[in-house]
Amino acid sequence: MAGMEGIEVVVAHSERATLRVGDVFLKVDVDQTRTDVEVEAMAMVPIPTPEVLWRKPPVLALAALPGTALGRLGEPSTASSAAWAAAGAAARLLHDAPLPPWPGRSLDEIASRLDGECAWLVTNGVLPADLVTRNRRVAEAALRPWTPVFMHGDLQVSHVFVDGDEITGVIDWSEAAQGDALFDLAILTLGHEEHLGDVVAGYGTHVDLDVIRAWWSLRSLLAVRWLVEHGFDPSLPGCEFDVLRARM
Repeated sequence: MAGMEGIEVVVAHSERATLRVGDVFLKVDVDQTRTDVEVEAMAMVPIPTPEVLWRKPPVLALAALPGTALGRLGEPSTASSAAWAAAGAAARLLHDAPLPPWPGRSLDEIASRLDGECAWLVTNGVLPADLVTRNRRVAEAALRPWTPVFMHGDLQVSHVFVDGDEITGVIDWSEAAQGDALFDLAILTLGHEEHLGDVVAGYGTHVDLDVIRAWWSLRSLLAVRWLVEHGFDPSLPGCEFDVLRARM
């Protein structure tokens, strides 16, 4: 880290903080079970991940990945179609890997939380009732049985790093678990619908696009309260509110 220019706050809220110091990321998490999952998942997956440099709870030190993020929610992606296809191929490799030993959320848990979040959004006047109702209806398509895969669980574009057309690594594995493959593909393309075809082409097998769209609605409905309570703005252009409005 000699010659570093300073400390960059990558993300910070009441539960977690990530700092970049030179070529090292320092992750601080109040819940060490999430860090346990992250470290174990990175050791198991067949795709590139950051090198674990050291761990001293509550801090996890990771080496920076080469390249840049595939994109950011709310901003146009400058990555090539080939890079997006490579992200789809990486997701397929992950989903074909042996399952992690820990389970993910059940259908009943997800449905119950969705009901609660929709009620909160309407009761508190955060979003119009017709917008919530429409997206709740769209989200129903995601609430069906699935064959579990090794799921990243938070496969945002900012968590996938590329150099040219190649994937250099995937970060932030604390939500990894058994789950629905189409959830990962939906989170990867959330707010970047124009790249869904590239991702599906790279994934290399048939996927139900209606279920991916359903996960866009479901994830956005579930995320709004958490984002607001942790100082983020889901109403920014291209973010969760716009994703929900696009389903109208």
